[in-house]
Amino acid sequence: MSARPIDEPHRVSSQLELLFDLTFVVAVAAVTAQFAHSIADGHGLAGLVLFLQVFFAIWWAWMNFTWFASSYDTDDVAYRLLTMVQMAGVLVLAVGVPAAAGRADFGVVTLGYFIMRIGLVAQWVRAGLEDRASRRTALRYAAGISIMQVAWVLRHFLGETGTLPSSSQLPFFACLAVLELAVPRWAERASATNWHPHHIAERYGLFTIILLGEGVLAASRGVEGALEAGEISSPFVVIAVSGLVLLFAHWWLYFLIQAGEGLSDRRHRSYLWGYGHYGIFAALAALGAGLEVAVEQSGHEVVASPLVLGYAVAIPVALYLILLCAVHALVTEPVIHPAAVLGCVTAILLLPLASPRIGVAATVAAIAAICVLLVAVTITTKAGWARGRMRRHGPVSASSGES
Repeated sequence: MSARPIDEPHRVSSQLELLFDLTFVVAVAAVTAQFAHSIADGHGLAGLVLFLQVFFAIWWAWMNFTWFASSYDTDDVAYRLLTMVQMAGVLVLAVGVPAAAGRADFGVVTLGYFIMRIGLVAQWVRAGLEDRASRRTALRYAAGISIMQVAWVLRHFLGETGTLPSSSQLPFFACLAVLELAVPRWAERASATNWHPHHIAERYGLFTIILLGEGVLAASRGVEGALEAGEISSPFVVIAVSGLVLLFAHWWLYFLIQAGEGLSDRRHRSYLWGYGHYGIFAALAALGAGLEVAVEQSGHEVVASPLVLGYAVAIPVALYLILLCAVHALVTEPVIHPAAVLGCVTAILLLPLASPRIGVAATVAAIAAICVLLVAVTITTKAGWARGRMRRHGPVSASSGES
């Protein structure tokens, strides 16, 4: 096992990586469904806290494997088997999501996380033994991940025995999450891993598509719930169509740029870029939950008020737009103008205040219309920016993603 070159041409996701991503579809679907139930039952805030915790475990497990694979994907028997161990852990984690989100029982989630980490630590140890140039970095990763996993198991044990009061469990979780985020930074002080910028950009794009697909799945669950009520109303149609348009707009905005070139030129910003996607991914998953409840309430009554349902869609959209603008700016010249984003976010966050009068369907439709307008503005801005750059520097190659 040796590090792959960072300038390897035509580097794309392997079939094993695509299979790995499919296991996360199950986990994300489970946590999104539980969050939607919490919103519908009027416990959105409590459900949000649990949603963010479980989603962090899902996202971080995906992150760890993705960056490791970008450097050390040998695709031999040992690598495949250890990756499959991690997939099994993801599925165990997914089984435990209902208990974690429903009654804060993280036993099965912790077990799934433990299984995933066993596979990942074994891969880092193997890299440390076989790649002398990066041995210190690889063994640091193995040690840091192992120590953190012991801490997660200890947290669960202390919570189960009552040693750790319930009021301290969330701060303890936040502390461990921060330490998890610090492990890569500490490990790579020895030497940086050879992750491939275009491969990483593609992997993040694929996970974004998975989360958008989860939004479609969540909305379809809402459609099923509304249809079971026995009537298709005009609000039902408006919300269903608007939700689909909203997801299309989110996809369009994300892929306005290709991040590979920017990551190649600004590798030192990879931590901010990669970690910033936690908010983007969580916002997309939360949007799916909000759309599910919004569609469902058009067919039968839910506990949550129209104001809450409006914000269940508006807040994830607003966070997505803000974070996407910030993440894009880290690796390339701004394509989505900050002033346009600020104006759209302000309007989106004000719209739910009118939900009790105009209805949830009209609120979701207006949010979708604002996002479509932002797409149109950014397309026009990008075209003008490309023409200006062409006048200054000559034609830009199509492979750069900026033409």
